[in-house]
Amino acid sequence: MRSLLNILVKELLQLRRDPKILPILFIAPVVQLVVLGYAATTDVKRVELALCDLDRSAASRALVDAFTSSRYFQLTESVDSQPELDTLLQSGTARVALTIPAGFGGERTAGSPGRVQLLTDGSDATTGTIGLGYAQAVLGGVSSRAGVRPLVELRPLVLYNPDLLSRNFMVPATLALILLVMTMMLTAMALVRETEIGTMEQLLVTPIGPGELIAGKLLSYAVVGLVEVFSALPIVLFWFRVPLRGSFLTLILLTLPFMLCTLGLGLLVSTLAHTQQQAMMLAAFLFMLPQVYLSGFAFPIQNMPLVFQYATYLIPLRYYVTILRGVFLKGVGLGVLWPEALALVLLGSVILALARLRFRQRLA
Repeated sequence: MRSLLNILVKELLQLRRDPKILPILFIAPVVQLVVLGYAATTDVKRVELALCDLDRSAASRALVDAFTSSRYFQLTESVDSQPELDTLLQSGTARVALTIPAGFGGERTAGSPGRVQLLTDGSDATTGTIGLGYAQAVLGGVSSRAGVRPLVELRPLVLYNPDLLSRNFMVPATLALILLVMTMMLTAMALVRETEIGTMEQLLVTPIGPGELIAGKLLSYAVVGLVEVFSALPIVLFWFRVPLRGSFLTLILLTLPFMLCTLGLGLLVSTLAHTQQQAMMLAAFLFMLPQVYLSGFAFPIQNMPLVFQYATYLIPLRYYVTILRGVFLKGVGLGVLWPEALALVLLGSVILALARLRFRQRLA
């Protein structure tokens, strides 16, 4: 324990003496969280709407008012022919185009349902799909006000995130991504730097064994990772107002096995690279990008091909993202999240064992 403490103090003092690394450790994660928290959003507001009203009746004007008075759409252009709508969609000026044909008002006066055409820009699938859903909601509201009752009345209730705010869903995952990047990169580059400047050999000739050296370095960067979590949590809770419905102690406790995985990956990268530049490239392309794509951070796992769904079980970020969203939004604890915690412990143990074996082989 005394050897571990000495290594821990040595690493922290070395970090403190480096004026360039401190802003990267404690300011960059907060800035990244704020930027990514706003950028990584699936909320679509004020969809650009183009209109072609060929009826110009009171009924058509009421329908247009229903669209423009909602918070979903912003009328950008009003044209006199449908070919002009195609031009607006092609140029990206509009994402949704509404055509009200001649005779729409007469159909409504006669008691028949009026027919309109709605075009959406499918090149942006997210905005197009959401815009189509917004339009259906507006048309449903117009129909209900007109006294046309649907065959089935749906009363949905959204749990855990009633307002369907994407920041409540994405910000915890962004916190997990930043913790992955910082702990893995710092561990990999620190060990490679020791080799580059020749201090690794000096450490190995001391009474400290390789196992103690690895444990001490990983412990020091685990402390740094926890400090980053504590510094980022106020941004998550008070800036983005993401609710923390679960236990703070559970959050910290389940962060430890995730850092076991990320620190082990950093150690593994350090055994594969000979320079800090190589370490950065290997960490980014070999470990970070697959975790971002396969963790469910941005793309739903259930929509992936079956072979990739199985591959996600080897991704530590998948489990930690589930843990964060469960603790923050659902308020669940270890009684529900123990499978994810167990998976992280097993993955971390395997990764750390492989990294230690590779480290010993490199020393030999």
